[in-house]
Parts: sequence; structure tokens; C-alpha cells
Amino acid sequence: MSAPELQFITVGEGADARRIAIDRAEGTPGRCGFFWLSGFKSDMAGTKAEELAGFAARTGRAMTRFDYSGHGVSEGDFEAGTISRWAEEALAVFDRCCAEPTVVVGSSMGGWIALLLARALRARGQAVAPLAGMVLIAPAPDFTEELMWKQEFTDEIREMILRDGRFERPSEYDDSPYVITRELIEDGRSNLLLGGAVETGCPVTILQGQRDDAVPWQHALRLVECLARDDVTLTLVKDGDHRLSRPEDMVRLMAAAANLAEGAEADI
Repeated sequence: MSAPELQFITVGEGADARRIAIDRAEGTPGRCGFFWLSGFKSDMAGTKAEELAGFAARTGRAMTRFDYSGHGVSEGDFEAGTISRWAEEALAVFDRCCAEPTVVVGSSMGGWIALLLARALRARGQAVAPLAGMVLIAPAPDFTEELMWKQEFTDEIREMILRDGRFERPSEYDDSPYVITRELIEDGRSNLLLGGAVETGCPVTILQGQRDDAVPWQHALRLVECLARDDVTLTLVKDGDHRLSRPEDMVRLMAAAANLAEGAEADI
């Protein structure tokens, strides 16, 4: 991915403004597009995003991806990031770029952002473009509360976050630690979804590894229960880890994305 391919939009106002980098590739009229939403501390140049972009190009479909503020080539301080800020950015990019019926593909935290995007669009009464479907890979809605605060963090870590406002969490995916801020945790509580019904208004496919040590497969089951009004397909990959980036995982992801796109294209 080269710099000339990128476009930038400004999200927020005043001191809260940040420039968000977008990679948008146009598709064939009459076909769906894909909208990629990355995970926490991941960017739009990751393996799954690149594979999806290649698949979109080969099948004549549009592809939109971006970096959250504080991630990749977008501006902003990662430690200033919150679920609300990143969801606001996703909505702004969707509004700017996704004119065609769109299959949203969200990985890990991107699954949470995807669900918040669907909620924001439904609250308007009419989206810029209808959601043709949603593919959620190891979706992690409510992870700041359910997986971090309640399960992973000890009393000492919780006290540190409340006292110091931050905790440096070691990462097995990065040499540098992930900084978890008090603002991230508290803002996450304003965006919790698993306590009630979640409705996207489109078919949803969930791909979840059963050897995922970051997002337990039982978390996906909770989400399925909340998506009671949507058409949901859950695939549990017995030997799959959190990343689901092996060749066989890529085949499964592209098949899920194609199935949703083709179903929507039949009605265009």
C-alpha cells in the first residue's frame, strides 16, 4: 500500500480533530463493497485486510479500509483512543466512502465497532447505504469490561488504572506493551452491548476459533444470543486461534464475505 493511494478526512472538531487515513478502491457498479474494521492496536495493512482487499479487486467489488486514530498512518495519540472515538471514525469513513450496499468485516475489536456502526445507522432510520451483511472474526464486543476489567485484570491492576489512569499491558503480538487507560475502560461502559438485544438489520456470519486465548469462544455464543432478531451463522474453528490468519482461515473468510455479497447482489 503506497501513500498516493490514501485519502484523509478530519473527524472531530477543535482540539478533538484528527486526520484519518483511508484506502478506498472502487468496484463495479451493481456489486457490493467491503468495509474492513481492524482490531485493537491493529491497522489496515494486516494480513486479513490485505487478503480481503485482493479478493475484492479480483471480484470487482469496492473495498474500504482505514486506520483508527492512534493506529497505522492515521494521526492521533493511541492513549487518547476510546471505543466512542473509534466508532465515530468508522461512521465518518462509512458515510464518506460506502455508497454501495456494504458487507462490513470486523476483526476482534472491529466486531464491536461494526455492531456500533450498525446501531448508529439504524438510529438514523436510513443508512447512506444499506448493510448487506456482516462478517465478524473473533468478535470482541464489551471486551474492555467483560474480558479485561472483570476477567483478566487483578485487583492490583484495577487499582493501578484507577490511581494512575493507565496500565501497560504486555502483548504477545507486539514488542511494546498495550497501554490501557482509565478513559478507555470508562468509555467502554458507555458502549456495552451484551446486556440486551443487538440488532444489525442484516445477516451476520461469525468466525470464531476455539483455541482463541484472547476472546474465548463462549464470548461469541453470548453475542449470538443477543442477535436474536438477525439471521446469524456461527462457525467454530476447533483448532483456530485469535488471529484466524492461516490459509484455511482465509478461505473461510472469503467464502463468508462472498456469500453475503452475492446474496445482496441478487436483489440489486
